[in-house]
Amino acid sequence: MRILNSLAASAVVTAALAATPASAQTLPDAKIAIVDAERVMRDCNACKTANTQLQQQLTQLQQRAQAAGQPLQTEAQSLQAAIKAANNRPDAALTQRIQAFETRQQAAQRQVQQEEATFQRNVAYVRQQIGQRMLPIINQIAQQRGATIAVDKNNTFYNAANVDISDAVLAQLNQQLPSVSTTAPPPQQQPAAGTAPATPTPAPSTTNPGR
Repeated sequence: MRILNSLAASAVVTAALAATPASAQTLPDAKIAIVDAERVMRDCNACKTANTQLQQQLTQLQQRAQAAGQPLQTEAQSLQAAIKAANNRPDAALTQRIQAFETRQQAAQRQVQQEEATFQRNVAYVRQQIGQRMLPIINQIAQQRGATIAVDKNNTFYNAANVDISDAVLAQLNQQLPSVSTTAPPPQQQPAAGTAPATPTPAPSTTNPGR
């Protein structure tokens, strides 16, 4: 049925195109600008600094996870030996040890998961800040060069060097975005059931955005 629907839709489109008057306005020739967004987000000054800071965060996260896991691993081995010595029939004291170990293990896992989620928010926040400043720069430079379309270089099979505006975008980004924050704001909490959300306080208007 879906195939038939697709064929029917194609027939409708074909008929509509055939019925289009010859005097319909044609689109102008497109002029395309290419931006290597991946290179810009890797090589901009703020990007390099942020990447170093994020790498430090990741290293610290891994070290904390390892430090938390080492005593748990030691305790797990001790429990396995105790269970084996009890012929897989732990008494009340050993059972209590096992339950306490499982509680600590679950708490450690939750802590690591929370820290990993925080790190991923930080990464996304950095990319968001760079993207918000980079997109207007791309639009401005593309228009200045007479382009009607700007596309990411990684989405093209071939492009000539004279349509690549990455260097200009990178230079402007370095001027307009000296640094970014690598600490994302905490996620917004949903209001409790039956309570009305707080009315946000309007931000004061400024005449100098600091750009």
